[in-house]
Amino acid sequence: MLAAACAATLAAAPASADRPQDKPKNPKHKQTTVQLLSFNDYHGHLEATDGPLSPAQDPSQTPVGGAEYLSSTLKELRQAPGHDGSLTVAAGDLIGGSPFLSGMFHDEPSVESLNAIGLDVSSVGNHEFDEGTDELLRMQNGGCHPVDGCYFPDQPYAGADFQWLSANVVRKDNGNTLLPGTSIKKVRGTEIGFIGMTLEATPTLVSPAGVSTVNFLDEVETANAQAAELKRRGVEAIVVLLHEGGNQSGTINDCNGISEPIAQIAAQMSPEIDQIITGHTHRAYICSLPDPAGNDRLVTSAHDYGRTVTETQLVIDRSTGDVDREASTAVNHLVARKTKDAGITQIIDKWNELAGPLKAQVVGTHTDDILGDSSGNRGIETPMADLVADAILWGTDGADEGGAQLALMNVGGVREDLPLAPKYTEGSGEITFAEAFDVAPFNNLLVSLDLTGDQIRQVLEQQYQPVAQRGSRPMLALGVSEGFTYEWDASQPQGSRVVNGSMVLNGTPISPTQTYRVATLNFLADGGDLFTAFTQGTNRVGGPEDLANLVAYFQANPGLTAPASRVGGL
Repeated sequence: MLAAACAATLAAAPASADRPQDKPKNPKHKQTTVQLLSFNDYHGHLEATDGPLSPAQDPSQTPVGGAEYLSSTLKELRQAPGHDGSLTVAAGDLIGGSPFLSGMFHDEPSVESLNAIGLDVSSVGNHEFDEGTDELLRMQNGGCHPVDGCYFPDQPYAGADFQWLSANVVRKDNGNTLLPGTSIKKVRGTEIGFIGMTLEATPTLVSPAGVSTVNFLDEVETANAQAAELKRRGVEAIVVLLHEGGNQSGTINDCNGISEPIAQIAAQMSPEIDQIITGHTHRAYICSLPDPAGNDRLVTSAHDYGRTVTETQLVIDRSTGDVDREASTAVNHLVARKTKDAGITQIIDKWNELAGPLKAQVVGTHTDDILGDSSGNRGIETPMADLVADAILWGTDGADEGGAQLALMNVGGVREDLPLAPKYTEGSGEITFAEAFDVAPFNNLLVSLDLTGDQIRQVLEQQYQPVAQRGSRPMLALGVSEGFTYEWDASQPQGSRVVNGSMVLNGTPISPTQTYRVATLNFLADGGDLFTAFTQGTNRVGGPEDLANLVAYFQANPGLTAPASRVGGL
């Protein structure tokens, strides 16, 4: 069992999850136990500013997260008895969509922290492509940013010590993978093959221009082919690091009603694959799901932002190299804020010093909590997304600014809340530049374009798309600006959920044939998140960068309050 000191810090395993050292060894063969420590969707969350997990996932509501505590948790787990060696792996979205301290510096701080934490290998997530393929390769290989240069001239960015894997992302010019697809690690002579898989729907989730030189292949077909190749090379223990997942209704160590698409993917991935470590949906679960041959295997996820760690004890027969699935177990641990890793503290302090006064600059105020998708549900209207839509309209409604009459904003693009309680060192109700950056970290541009009333309806209908490309999130809601309202009926078929005649702009019903000026982000206007109806727009006019506009909106509108709901039924 874990040492007492470790047990005091970490969430305990559920009573039903026996540790492998409590299980009898196979008398016929000598076995080795490899500890796999895994996490996902780190998103550059270096500082301990995140709240607890949802009450459903963690009824104790323990304060969790922060790179200093993540590193200490990993160290304690590695030092615990019951295994013959340890590897630390991740399932993507380590960078991109990051808070100010990492995102402001193109996520170099995130990679530096992960190097110090001791990450060995990771799959590539969709957010690794936020700044395009060339920037992802720079993140891997090192070098100064092509525009912003070296942040520390005497210490150029050195790149990632760990290897990013993406077997299903291939270059269009030569058919080769952009990054390696697999990696073989040895623990005391025992080989484990890792296959890195990127979300197939990535082109719908990032700027199309940034991924125009690569294709994203089917996850199952690619993983099965890579597993066969690893087997040909003599590797029997195979783990997939998959940036796709599902949802379940229980605590972090449950598997209550695990949803698509991971349930379907797991049922199709080759029986040669012994474990699937997942991400993307920002949920924690420990599942044992049957492979196509009917044999159970572990399918796990560790929530997000470094707030939980999955510990797998992978038991391997040394004579054959096969995984003993019945003896292998997994458990999720909360990353409780008990002990800081001083080395990570130095990294955070170094980048905070460089950030200087810009981070703490107060750019606005608000008088109550303005919340976004804190629950992780991007399929609902949120006050924060509506507020950002208001800011977009504010920055584009002038005759010389685009002439917008209404604005739409994707809920998933609004990355943080505006809590009344201080997040950093600001006073209650103050909005700092860092908080504004946390809300809008993607460097999008505002655009205004002509859409008919019926085209606006089509955009709204595309919030719900239960298609393969949407993966685990068939419902992606839009925030709407003040003055625009409509009704949504989820009981109706796809394409008919906007209630007829319910769209109203400033008290006047929207006409299907009349043309309106609509403002949004260039990401959505280009069809991002599968909102392809935006691409029907005409007379497109560009606007300011979204963060700069948001900061200006905060400065011009002190004392902000949470907008009331503008959508009925969503």
